Amino acid sequence: MNALELLQQSPVMPVIVIKDLGTAVDLARALVNGGVRSLEITLRSEAALQAINLISRAVPEALIGVGTVRNAQQLAAAIKAGAKFAVSPGLTPELALAARQISIPFLPGIATPSESMYAADQGFTVQKLFPAEAVGGTTLLKALYGPLPDLVFCPTGGINAANAERYLALPNVKCVGGSWLTPDTMVEEKNWPAITELARQACLLRK
Repeated sequence: MNALELLQQSPVMPVIVIKDLGTAVDLARALVNGGVRSLEITLRSEAALQAINLISRAVPEALIGVGTVRNAQQLAAAIKAGAKFAVSPGLTPELALAARQISIPFLPGIATPSESMYAADQGFTVQKLFPAEAVGGTTLLKALYGPLPDLVFCPTGGINAANAERYLALPNVKCVGGSWLTPDTMVEEKNWPAITELARQACLLRK
């Protein structure tokens, strides 16, 4: 599977922060049951790598990935834990070198045309626009399409159920990232049917 195929799995890639390891597997199952397979577990909690390992073994139908990767060491640790793809908020020369040496899809974060061009020069034509809403959102993506029509994006940051469809209508957007599929309250209450329903609704956004 390449990066483009990753984005085509579902219109929304949930950006997940695992606060309680005990909820990780049930949360992943709830999302998969709703049709969302690509799950980005961010390295924003101490439980992240353990969660990736647990989910990769307990929910094989999930396509479990790692987010907030900032360096080569984190990338290696996540792959060892079972991550099937990786996402970063940016791109450094060190991280680009490490990402070119792995066999899983890698989405570098970009926020400007120059950063997008640099990432493409490094071999990454499928990118994450971050933080999407803060840097121009759909207006920026429309502008990027003119000079950079061969690049594809997964915008993340400030995207929700109300504005996701506007992003997905753009020709250079194949998927959006967001945290609205896993509200803290629902996870804490272990309201898995409600999360499954949010995932089902998200799958209907496919253009």
